[in-house]
Amino acid sequence: MARSGWNGDESVSRRAFLCGVGATVPAVAGCVARGEDSGLSGEVLVDGSNTLLPHAAAVAEEFQWRNNRVQIPVYGSGTGAGFQRFCAGETHVQNASREILDDEAAQCNVSEVEYVAFETALDGLAVFVHPDNDWCDCLTVEELDEIWGSGSEVETWADVRDDWPDEEIDLYGRDTGSGTFDYFTEAITGDIGAVRSDYSASADTNVIVRGVRGNPFALGFGGAGYYYENEDGLSLVGVDDGDGCVEPTLETIESGEYTPLTRPMFAYVRVGEFEREEFRAFVRFFFEEVDDRGYEMGREAGIVEEGEELTWTQWAARRVGYYAIPPETVEEERARLEEVIEDR
Repeated sequence: MARSGWNGDESVSRRAFLCGVGATVPAVAGCVARGEDSGLSGEVLVDGSNTLLPHAAAVAEEFQWRNNRVQIPVYGSGTGAGFQRFCAGETHVQNASREILDDEAAQCNVSEVEYVAFETALDGLAVFVHPDNDWCDCLTVEELDEIWGSGSEVETWADVRDDWPDEEIDLYGRDTGSGTFDYFTEAITGDIGAVRSDYSASADTNVIVRGVRGNPFALGFGGAGYYYENEDGLSLVGVDDGDGCVEPTLETIESGEYTPLTRPMFAYVRVGEFEREEFRAFVRFFFEEVDDRGYEMGREAGIVEEGEELTWTQWAARRVGYYAIPPETVEEERARLEEVIEDR
């Protein structure tokens, strides 16, 4: 596969996929008007990570096409806000761009919400600069920590390397309410949230992209998909984690080579809901191999190689610009799912 990411002309961007809805409006309800009646019916409420919203919506859309009497509204309240609803027993599936925090797990425990988490997709966090920046094409993890860490004394590019311009670095990144912020700060500094506060923070990665694109001395981070949707206005910065400089591409993210900024993303599901047949079918659908219709759609979209076998969660990840979990992870998650169902 020659392309660096799946966000080029042949794939479907996250924004384009979502039927033009916002985070507080379900992304799938109303999109599926036809499909097949499998005999299953009911409702599965999905909320959580805004980042994972298009992935969950893609899986739900294909499941509902084959089970058109099952309603699956998918919301994107955010990982933190979603966990509040999930642990209060208000939703059935919680998408998360990070693992559950201790206080959130305690809330689930108090509410007697038993859950199990499955890895469903991969994302790479990209570091990028303005296209006119011709001096910085790679940063070590230590340099990123020096730039972003709490109490950082780095003010100019020359503070990072002596031969770089003595110009102030304008930093752009996600705000503290996002799982992307949590993952980036922990991966780079060692602790969630342990970063300087004097940067331009936004809940919208598109704002970050516009900020970096408009300033030749800026540095920002965000999901790799956003970089590939804006390649003309940004330059990618590779990350050296001790084994040389690596850029986030389909190959380096799906192989795990791009460290430490390749992150797994999860679906937390309520164990008690496995009593319902339609719920079991929906969760199993993530780890089932795509059918002929899905395969042909994937081939037409350029996200499936000739003869390649993907499950729906892998297919959906690539369709909306994320990255597929490896086959061995699929097998592990599928086996765990069946164990949970069997124990009910």
